[in-house]
Order: sequence, then structure tokens, then C-alpha cells
Amino acid sequence: MRFATYEHQEHRRVAVVEEDGTLFPLPGVTSLTALIRETSGLPALLTAGSTALDGPAGPHVSQVRPLPPLQPASVRDFVTFEEHVEGVRRSVEGVGGVPEQWYAAPTFYFTNPHAIQGHRDDIPVPPGSSVLDFELEVGAVIGREGRDLTPRQARDHIIGYTVFNDWSARDLQSAEMKVGLGPCKGKDTATTLGPYLVTADELEPHRDADGFLRLAMRAEINGRVVGEDLLSHMSWTFEEMTAYASRGTRVVPGDVLGSGTCGNGGCLAELWGRRGEQSPPPLKPGDTVTLTVEGLGVLTNTVVAGTDPVPLPTGRRRLRERP
Repeated sequence: MRFATYEHQEHRRVAVVEEDGTLFPLPGVTSLTALIRETSGLPALLTAGSTALDGPAGPHVSQVRPLPPLQPASVRDFVTFEEHVEGVRRSVEGVGGVPEQWYAAPTFYFTNPHAIQGHRDDIPVPPGSSVLDFELEVGAVIGREGRDLTPRQARDHIIGYTVFNDWSARDLQSAEMKVGLGPCKGKDTATTLGPYLVTADELEPHRDADGFLRLAMRAEINGRVVGEDLLSHMSWTFEEMTAYASRGTRVVPGDVLGSGTCGNGGCLAELWGRRGEQSPPPLKPGDTVTLTVEGLGVLTNTVVAGTDPVPLPTGRRRLRERP
């Protein structure tokens, strides 16, 4: 099933989306995140969806304002595509190759769960940035709490998937990563999820013999294709990523795990690293980014002007008094 969250006639609703775009609202449900927490697993969510399909039809998706399908409890964004690592490392850090440590574990960072945007939302340029980039990813959504999971166990904890755009201010990212703590403000302004949450069972026909989901991915800027790849080019499966995320801690319903950016033009920085120049150029106000993932849908956003940064002083060099 496909679930959408939307606004219609000043009311927030959650609905099942039929193939023709007709929405079947779930009675009394205004938050898919809350529903996932209450149902705690795919079977109960599918039962709730089936109940909605037995009820009256609502509006068409073209008649509503789409919202992010859910508001995540947390967002872990992984980096699981070798080609992306190699290209972006050259662009952002000025060095080539893939670090040997990258192969040891599916690395991730936490990004901002309070900056989630939806399909067709405008995306402001982050304050102080002039090098804005998109990143084409897929997000897995956790439906059941778990801790120290095996990959086999983790499969039952993934309730569905959505298209994921990790907007990145590359100039801010390049500067702040010199401190050694990873990206922060370079990734802090917006992450887009949508247009739907597609339940995990829908994608099983796309699973290959090694457990990867073979889904075609495409990125366009203003209608021009700039990147195409397969999700199955990941170096770890979503189940392995979930197991790693749960190691020594919990994953909970509503957590989102990003695949990391695909290769072959899944973001501009990778192309810049390979080409040695900013071609295509950084995103600017008026540019429209369209991301398409087979089986998950089309996610579109337009960049708009942002605000100027509030000025702050540089760090003080302090004299260290000894007791």
C-alpha cells in the first residue's frame, strides 16, 4: 500500500493512495507517525489501510497539498554507495579514493528531524551558502522497536520506504568538516521525504538474490536528467543498516534510515569531483529538482531564496588560567 499525509480544506489527513491517485482517508487519523507507533508493525498498518479502502473515497492527490508522509522520531543518514563517496570526497575534501575504514561498517550521521519538507514544498537556500546541492536517496522507515538486531530480524522492523532528498550546502559542509565532527549546518536546513510511504511488502518483487532492492533512480534539474543509478548498487542492505543502527541502542517506530546518495550523478558534488569543475552549477533560486525512484514515486521541490545569516563572532582564543 501507499500512504499519504496531506492537507485538504484546512484539515490534515492520512490516506491510502490508489493507483489512479484517489485518496481513501483513514477515519480519525491525522498523523501517520502516530499510527505507525500505535500499530507497531506492518500487518496492523495494512489492516488499517484495508479498512480505509472499504470506506468512502476522498479527493484526488492533485486536489490536495501534500505533506511529508511522516514526522520522523530521528533521521540517520548513511553513506552506502562507493561511487558517491569517491566523487564527493574529491569535491568536498580535495582527496580521491574511498577510505579503507568506510568498508568496515555502514557509517551514518544524525540529521535534523525538525527540518522535514514534503513534495512540492519550496526549499530555501541555507543562510550563508552559495553552493546548494541535492542528494537522491531512499529512506527506510522503522515500524517496530528493536535493539541489537540481526539483519534477519531487522527485516520485520522495516515498515516501508520513501524517496529521500538530503539537501546539502556544500560550502558550509566543506568548512565545518575540517573540525572533524562531520556535517552539521551544511545539512541542517531541509530534508525532503515523500511523496508517499510505500509499505515494505510492495517492494519485495524487486529484491535480488543478495537481498538488495533493485529500483531505478533518476535525478533531474529543470527537466534535464543529471543522474541515474540503481538502488541495488548499495554496499549494505537496509536490513544490515538497521542492524547496525540498533547496535547498543534502540530503533523505534518512526525512525528513518537514509540509504545515502546513489552514484552516477545522484548529487552535483559527485559530478564536480569527477569533472574537476562545478558543472552543472550549484542550485539557485528558481531551480526545480525532481527525484524519481521506481516503485516509490516522484519527489519535486523548487529552490527559493533564503535568509541572511545572523552574524556571530568568531571563537575567542582564551588564556588558560591554572589553579
